[in-house]
Amino acid sequence: MPDLTPRTATGPGGAFRRFARRAMPGRTETKSVLTTLMKLTGFADPEWTARSYPALARAGFQRNPVVYRSVRMIAEAAAAMVWQAEVDGEPVADHPVLALLNAPNDCQSGAEFFEAVFGYLLVSGNAYIRAGTFDGTVRDLMALRPDRLSIVAGPDGWPVAYEYAVDGATTTYPVEPPGVLSPVLHLKLFHPTDDHYGMSPLQAAQVALDIHNASGAWSKALLDNAARPSGALVYAAERGNLTEEQFARLKEELEANFQGADNAGRPLLLEGGLDWKAMSYSPRDLDFVDSKNAASREIALAFGVPPMLLGIPGDNTYANYKEASRAFYRQTVLPLVRKTASALTDWLAPAFDPPATISVDLNQVEALTPERDAVWNRVMNAEVLTANEKRKAVGYPPMEGGDDRPNPVRPNGNE
Repeated sequence: MPDLTPRTATGPGGAFRRFARRAMPGRTETKSVLTTLMKLTGFADPEWTARSYPALARAGFQRNPVVYRSVRMIAEAAAAMVWQAEVDGEPVADHPVLALLNAPNDCQSGAEFFEAVFGYLLVSGNAYIRAGTFDGTVRDLMALRPDRLSIVAGPDGWPVAYEYAVDGATTTYPVEPPGVLSPVLHLKLFHPTDDHYGMSPLQAAQVALDIHNASGAWSKALLDNAARPSGALVYAAERGNLTEEQFARLKEELEANFQGADNAGRPLLLEGGLDWKAMSYSPRDLDFVDSKNAASREIALAFGVPPMLLGIPGDNTYANYKEASRAFYRQTVLPLVRKTASALTDWLAPAFDPPATISVDLNQVEALTPERDAVWNRVMNAEVLTANEKRKAVGYPPMEGGDDRPNPVRPNGNE
């Protein structure tokens, strides 16, 4: 550390002393450096993440663990659903639309394809599926990146085409009239102020997302500074003021030798009247942990994932993990999948003869097993139903001789 003992102009070193004193008769007015090193910080305007798809994808899915896990949970659960097709209300196990959904292209399996579709839909609010046709037959399905596709509106405001731009080349896909297969299916989440594009859950959770990311950045900066609060170097005023040269040398040595993670815990050698005054944190200043957990719950709320399933501490509204998982499927996954199935049914109907109604097999959802068992018990104990009526109620085809109606049982037990 430099010798901070002030010297007169005629003393050793010949350093020129300059003091910040008010001009008085008989004295020469001089200029000084600050006696106490101190930083005053005020409140600045918050910096929010832009609401564009690339910005939200980077700040949310790529940098935030709550967003990443929420999107993965929903997308993987929705993509794991088993598709089924019905024609005139009857299930058809070998319909060609099922083969297309289970093997949409040569690069992806059905689960991988729909995981990408649902992932784009959750992060962007929009998902686009392109149908590749040959001789009027749909050969493959591909998921398009939302940020590369734009909607071309006609004079009446309705979409007339989709433009897909990549590597400087633009491909235009027209919107066909009803009854004709359009090359692109647009899936979107509801947006109250946009006619053409959907709204991502990340936009609703943007404030919580930025708070959560800022809390992580603050913790990282604190660890890089040896997890110690900032402080102030105080120079005794009675010993005089620092010269500009001494002030510059002190600042330079502090930044070079006592700042950053590499210098964490390094002792500070003080001389020349310097004293270190640590600035401790109050309990209110440490509320950032609670703020981070609250932001995590708000992000999970925007996506519809129970915080219990994400391991977020706080108030849990479900008695156990099974109830939270069942609510997750009922309130988040199934509405999303049913909406997608309805859109796929209408979109692919012109390409298949006979057209099929696409849905999902709820009997394959493990989380809904308790509800399914309750339905089975009620149906099997219903003595007024025939065997085929019971089979139909639980999703099985009729069997020969199953339409014979049993004798009704009266409340008193007599036939």
